[in-house]
Amino acid sequence: MKSQRHFKIMDIISSERVATQEELCEVLKRNNYNVSQATVSRDIKEMQLLRLPDAEGYRYVLPENNTGISQHRIKRVFKDSVMTLDFSENLIVIKTLPGTAHSVASLIDFSEQAHILGTVAGDDTIFVAVKPKKAVKGVMKYFENLLSE
Repeated sequence: MKSQRHFKIMDIISSERVATQEELCEVLKRNNYNVSQATVSRDIKEMQLLRLPDAEGYRYVLPENNTGISQHRIKRVFKDSVMTLDFSENLIVIKTLPGTAHSVASLIDFSEQAHILGTVAGDDTIFVAVKPKKAVKGVMKYFENLLSE
């Protein structure tokens, strides 16, 4: 349901001007998505939508390049959120502070690491799938470097 809603949000802000979270809630409700302002707020954060000025004030837009996340931002979030790293076979397990796994996983997904297939995040745990298995140590080293310095 969330992914469908995210696709709908992308469609909405690509095709019409939406200036506030409340406006986005109303448009979603007109499209049969029963959402609260808090849900829309989380969606905006997860989707990394931008609120940019235009001739009429401000409006939400899609980020031009989701893969352009800076290494500085990734390091900062890792240092602030990640508690431990471990691995088994081709899975890396990352333990985070409660409530931060999703944002860390999102950054990992957009980090452009060739051997990372994807992530699955809970509240405080992330599973990172790595392919091939022999690349796990290199990905672990990348994560460890994010935690150091």
